[in-house]
Amino acid sequence: MTLSQLTPYAPRTFVPADAVLTNPSVITALYEKLLVRPVVSHAELEAWILDRSELDAALGQAGSILYIAMTCATDDPVRAKAYQDFVEQVEPVVKPLAHALNERFLVLNSRYPLDAARYEVYVRSARAEVELFVEKNIPLETEVSLLAQEYQSVCGAMTVEFDGKERTLPEMGKFLQETDRVLRARAWRAVAVRRLRDKDKLEDIFDRMRGLRGRIAANAGFGNFRDYQFKAYQRFDYTAEDCKAFHRSVRELVVPLRRVIDQKRMQDMGLTSLRPWDTAVDPKGRLPLKPFDAVGRLVEGVGSIFERLDPQLALFYKDMKGLGLLDLESRKGKAPGGYQNTLTEARKPFIFMNAVGVDDDVRTLLHESGHAFHAYLSAGESLDDYRHAPMEFCEVASMSMELMGCGGMGFFYGDEDVRRSNVEHLEGVISTLAWVATVDAFQHWIYENQGHTPLERREAWVRCLKEFGGGVVDWDGLGEEMSFLWHRQLHIFEVPFYYIEYGIAQLGALQLWQKFGKDPVRAVADYKKGLSLGGSRPLPELFAGAGIRFDFSKEMLGPLMDEVYREWQRLNL
Repeated sequence: MTLSQLTPYAPRTFVPADAVLTNPSVITALYEKLLVRPVVSHAELEAWILDRSELDAALGQAGSILYIAMTCATDDPVRAKAYQDFVEQVEPVVKPLAHALNERFLVLNSRYPLDAARYEVYVRSARAEVELFVEKNIPLETEVSLLAQEYQSVCGAMTVEFDGKERTLPEMGKFLQETDRVLRARAWRAVAVRRLRDKDKLEDIFDRMRGLRGRIAANAGFGNFRDYQFKAYQRFDYTAEDCKAFHRSVRELVVPLRRVIDQKRMQDMGLTSLRPWDTAVDPKGRLPLKPFDAVGRLVEGVGSIFERLDPQLALFYKDMKGLGLLDLESRKGKAPGGYQNTLTEARKPFIFMNAVGVDDDVRTLLHESGHAFHAYLSAGESLDDYRHAPMEFCEVASMSMELMGCGGMGFFYGDEDVRRSNVEHLEGVISTLAWVATVDAFQHWIYENQGHTPLERREAWVRCLKEFGGGVVDWDGLGEEMSFLWHRQLHIFEVPFYYIEYGIAQLGALQLWQKFGKDPVRAVADYKKGLSLGGSRPLPELFAGAGIRFDFSKEMLGPLMDEVYREWQRLNL
């Protein structure tokens, strides 16, 4: 079955079954039909909203299918052209029409006020989008989207010849876990050299993006793109200053733990200098964890973890497998990274990743499956808008699944390797918080200093890396590699300022992990209850729905880090 053959979750009542949703004239006619349709009662307004929701979901799925196809084969010109046409011909048509519908909705809601509790988030979102809309930004946003596709293509084409074989960059990650230090160094340098070959190309792409984003923000009346993007992300519940307070807390509470971990690693390895290629290998010289040889084994093992956790989650996962909604193996031409994309009309998730047979692959599939469970658990919500939670809570869904899945790693390993894997995961939690602060602080600097030069940007990146890196890893002689390391972080290019969410969500996930340790059944039930809300409530209420607190202050961070550190020490004993 192809993605386009998936059955809609509910039969269409407004969008014709044969509507070609890549045809701008067809889409325009449907939106204009809603714009002129008479609405003279509360009931008619709610029916109007549901029809708009159906149209948004159908169109969203059409775009998702094209995006998925493009990222699965960035070297396929037909797929690239189809996605590019959608970005250039469909999205610019939809944006002013969607704006007009938002304006009309706000007028209609003032005449026929809907239930305030039910539509609070919907009204708030529509109002923010109306306030942010500027028609002359549409072509600029299209240019940014095309540059993001160009970034994907450049990165997707990166391969290296290593030990007689052409390999993708994700494949090269396996060699960083080899016990042979000379081999690790060769692998690390091979990837770094390959990335640096395209550094000027990526710098140019980013500088063009930065210029466009500055113009977009100015057109909307903002002094900088950071403030514009916070409103575009509808961050109603925290501010840029809250993010900076989080950076300071990480520097005070997380970085010292990161330093302790790195120093222990250096001691265990008998090194006087910890180099970048020494951070992923087992510090005791044991062979790399190898959870699977074939992707089928990965799929089977993660399924067994869900069977242990909860029968409903296991059924969701089985449904994805049966429908062909998993593309997991790394291959040439495939875009980097991993994601979950919801096919909004079928209300089904699609998982994309680059598995190469390392421990992180298991965690990645657990992570993306958490996002997928969010899609399944909120599928019964009638409003398309409410089936999408804010990212700060979406990442709770994924990160919690990584932590709650730790107990099922025995499918892949014996007892000792299960312990190793879980130690590495806890170290990863600490490293993730430090990396989130690094990336987020860097982005604040970029857009608070819009007129900066590329050299100044590289210097700012190095400062951020040193501030949150713990100061143990030795980059001597690798200044250029260090300066351009941020190129690998696709969020900076494609979804600017989408990174602090990982830090906020990690603290939510750790709260669920604490509960899971005491009462696994209750923790999973709370997890599912929170996810079932979709995006129908404000962010603090979504956290509360899962039985946790929306809080990323120092007061929350400190005790959670203490618990992570205690568990890390226990496992190391």
